[in-house]
Amino acid sequence: MEESKRVMSYRPEIKVFDATIRDGGLVNNFEFTDEFIKDLYKANVKAGVDYMEFGYKASKDMFDVNKFGKWKFCNEDDIRAIVGDNDTNLKISVMADVGRCDYKKDIVDRKDSAIDMVRVATYINTMPTAIEMIEDAKSKGYETTCNIMAISNAKESDIDVALEMLGKSGVDAIYIVDSYGSIYPEQMRNLADKYLAIGKEYGKEIGIHAHNNQNLAFANTIESVSRGVNFLDATVCSMGRGAGNCAMELLLGFLKNPKYNILPILKFVENHMTKLKEDGVVWGYDIQYLLTGRLNQHPSAAIDFTKEKRIDYAEFYQYLLDRE
Repeated sequence: MEESKRVMSYRPEIKVFDATIRDGGLVNNFEFTDEFIKDLYKANVKAGVDYMEFGYKASKDMFDVNKFGKWKFCNEDDIRAIVGDNDTNLKISVMADVGRCDYKKDIVDRKDSAIDMVRVATYINTMPTAIEMIEDAKSKGYETTCNIMAISNAKESDIDVALEMLGKSGVDAIYIVDSYGSIYPEQMRNLADKYLAIGKEYGKEIGIHAHNNQNLAFANTIESVSRGVNFLDATVCSMGRGAGNCAMELLLGFLKNPKYNILPILKFVENHMTKLKEDGVVWGYDIQYLLTGRLNQHPSAAIDFTKEKRIDYAEFYQYLLDRE
């Protein structure tokens, strides 16, 4: 009964995060037009979305600025050109990858920034550096999350240690990240309960970032909501690396909060997302992603399979099995 109430009732604590630019940028090297970004920003404001992730704070010493669009780096001036003073209820976030961000230099004090939140992405084995980055961002005045990637490949004992470390840190929210799209709803239920226990003990919010390799991103997001997870990632038309993510239009249609409005997102899809696909930008569920998800493998091989326009699924599956 309690789960049903969490799913069917209005929960004001829920926050929706739009990750279309950041995760979707992995599909097209962040080559979005300014019109696309401005219209997505306006659509999110009208739709009642709580946070919009503009992209990465990647190091320009590690990544060639000529090979990526501006949202790989999220310069302050570029964000300001879109949002101005952002006199709206929508908050702006960026992601900082451990080992790929000159965070001490590139993330300025919050008072001088258009950004509200820094989301630190890390693997289990780089947790000490992630916490250092989190504390740096907190000291500069930002809200923070920690997105623990590839959780399906981590040992349970390591997850427990990482969660304790984060519980004792200054982070505001801890994310469950199904990087390989390999987690099933019953597993998500157990993971959510584990994270929520730490959240309750230390006063942290818990979030979910799901990938759609097995067509379960939306189901896993709903499952986490039923357990009490409040921070929910989604992307318009599921746009994201490989099979993509939980679809924003599905999530907004599901949530009971009257402040969320699906219509502006549908208009954005009509005006922009259909054109992206017509121009040959490729993402979304397909059999090759199902196979890497089923085997709990990184989708890189499936991404290459897609680029090569292959359809020899049985041979590809055997290849994946042989490298297990």
